[in-house]
Amino acid sequence: MLIGSLQAEPDPSVGGAFPSPGNLTGRNYGEIDAAINLGRSLLNSGIFTGGVILGTLVFGVLAGYALARLQFRGRGAVFGLMVLVQVIPFQLLTIPLYVLIVRSYGLADSYLGMIAPFAINSTAVFVFRQYFLQLPQELFDAARIDGANELNILWRVALPLVRPALLTGVLITFIGPWNEFLWPFLITKQHDLQPLAVSLSNYLTTVSARAANPFGAVLAGACVLAAPAVGLFAIFQRRFISQGIESGIKG
Repeated sequence: MLIGSLQAEPDPSVGGAFPSPGNLTGRNYGEIDAAINLGRSLLNSGIFTGGVILGTLVFGVLAGYALARLQFRGRGAVFGLMVLVQVIPFQLLTIPLYVLIVRSYGLADSYLGMIAPFAINSTAVFVFRQYFLQLPQELFDAARIDGANELNILWRVALPLVRPALLTGVLITFIGPWNEFLWPFLITKQHDLQPLAVSLSNYLTTVSARAANPFGAVLAGACVLAAPAVGLFAIFQRRFISQGIESGIKG
């Protein structure tokens, strides 16, 4: 993909998989930027993804803590329903969600309309719950004896001990909204609100026919879209793996 994004002319042969000094150019990146405004599209993707991550962490931590440490009637049933939700494909919910978000709430062409359906991630809730269950009960009992309420216990006692879970929640959440196409495509009609994945699709269907090297430009945009995910994995790979191994050993 990277080599294709730097080719002046598309080379579909086997040799095209390798860089050729006479066929390398950076013009494709300038062309895709001029067509869809890469900076604005990246900003939209960042706002969308950041909002989803924030909602996932806030609601996931609260729900995971409640399911792990609070005693209430029906807790097991709630957890079972949460797990069951994970087997329902998002595509089955698209039409009712669209009617709810657009017609009932009037959130078409807005960041909130893009973020709302993904603000709660059941997988993240499950991860947080499992981490909270591993903490000693004595810590919570001591905090309650000292007069701390549940929010203080969560903030001062539980969260500092489950930092690996926060990193895990960010990593498992990031790639989904960053690459999401279907929902932003349905909810946004204004080009200046569309994430990069949607902008690339629009370019391929509307503008690429007039481009000198449309596939090179699309590959250039795809490289820009993939770069943050690759960078995030490269930065946190060692820490993420080591924390997973340590938690497995402690268990």
